[in-house]
Amino acid sequence: MKMRFLIDENLSLDFVSAIKQLDAAIDVVAVGADSAPPKGTLDPEILLFCEAEQRTLVTNNRASMPGHERDHFAAGRHHWGIFTLKDGFSIGAYAAAIHLLWAASEAEEWANLADWIPW
Repeated sequence: MKMRFLIDENLSLDFVSAIKQLDAAIDVVAVGADSAPPKGTLDPEILLFCEAEQRTLVTNNRASMPGHERDHFAAGRHHWGIFTLKDGFSIGAYAAAIHLLWAASEAEEWANLADWIPW
């Protein structure tokens, strides 16, 4: 199955348009969009949404997300991948990394894995 992405609310909405410019077929939404959790949704609920909707999370949350991921696993849950953005890159570089992930892999390959982008 192709990857589907959720852009965390701590990132610019420009991420969605930058990704869509690379390929309009990429299924990507941002927190706060109609089909996504509202802004202010707590991180544990974001992980539950991503699990239920089979979405890979793209975030910049280095502080609390790793702990929430551990708690999520401890509760017997899983996720479809979490990608945290490395500092110092442009939105275009992040979008290119997401496009590469989408084009070159399947969602199942990233289940329960967390990594940094770009590589």
